[in-house]
Amino acid sequence: MRSSKLITSIAFSMVLLPASVLAQEKLTVYTYDSFTAEWGPGPAVERAFEAECGCDLEFVAVADGVALLNRLRLEGEDTQADIVLGLDTNLMHEARESGLFVPHGIDLKDVDVPGGFDDDIFVPYDYGYFAFVYDSEAIKTPPQSLRELVEAESELKIAIQDPRTSTPGLGLLLWVKVVYGDDAATAWSGLKDKVLTVTPGWSEAYGLFTSGEVPMVLSYTTSPAYHLIAEDTDRYRAAAFAEGHYLQVELAARTAKARDNELAAQFLSFMTGPGFQDEIPETNWMFPAGRTSGPLHSAFDELIKPEKTLLLPAEEVAENRRAWVDEWLSVMSR
Repeated sequence: MRSSKLITSIAFSMVLLPASVLAQEKLTVYTYDSFTAEWGPGPAVERAFEAECGCDLEFVAVADGVALLNRLRLEGEDTQADIVLGLDTNLMHEARESGLFVPHGIDLKDVDVPGGFDDDIFVPYDYGYFAFVYDSEAIKTPPQSLRELVEAESELKIAIQDPRTSTPGLGLLLWVKVVYGDDAATAWSGLKDKVLTVTPGWSEAYGLFTSGEVPMVLSYTTSPAYHLIAEDTDRYRAAAFAEGHYLQVELAARTAKARDNELAAQFLSFMTGPGFQDEIPETNWMFPAGRTSGPLHSAFDELIKPEKTLLLPAEEVAENRRAWVDEWLSVMSR
């Protein structure tokens, strides 16, 4: 009888708790699938944050970054997401204008990314530069520029990602636009014959590359660090392009659903410190955007260093993204 009374007492107490307190026992974070993979940062981040918050952190994964914003728009007010982790600076203006996100309310003093960053809604958690990574055993002389890759008459085959669903795919779209301007359609026409496949997200494309099905893939200048550290090989390298490389800063934000959820603010603050940032270099294979507990592995010193950083204003991307994607699709679907 005593146990029955105790259970009844506990249940009654829970009924009296404010709904906001009960809601904060669980935090739902939408992100991309490579983040939550067993080899990605997700599992370690989940353990570390749950130990700090005493809560249940749940990751919900989709294919890639652009798909995150698409999903949130479809769900609207019915979304289960408290945090969206995996947007980037190219989507920032569009995401802000959607009205789906609210101010983060945290101090960004520990954030450090190229060009600096100061925003009341979005919080950076890593950054990197897009690059074409190649197998040096299959390609002895890689292209030295984007123009050389696009315009070379060769049988080279590459894997890229879809700009409608993937942030690397969108990054390449903008990279081509920066270099070619109004002649971007001509550039896509030249690149089309070299594209073996277009995948929905990064994971699928890089998997084709590492399995040997394609000798070059759209990825990041940091990707070879994985092979140097985990596989002790320099076989896979990033091609340095003369025009420079397009920058990606990855972001997280609190949704309107989590406006009053203190756990959401706690997670975003946690994200800028060592508990999260220590996992980024050697699981997400990007540069940390916040404070780490120590220096990066020496392999990161061996990576190519872009001579020029390319980045279009987020407002310009938002204004033109649909037209530029339509231009890409028109060429690639012929």
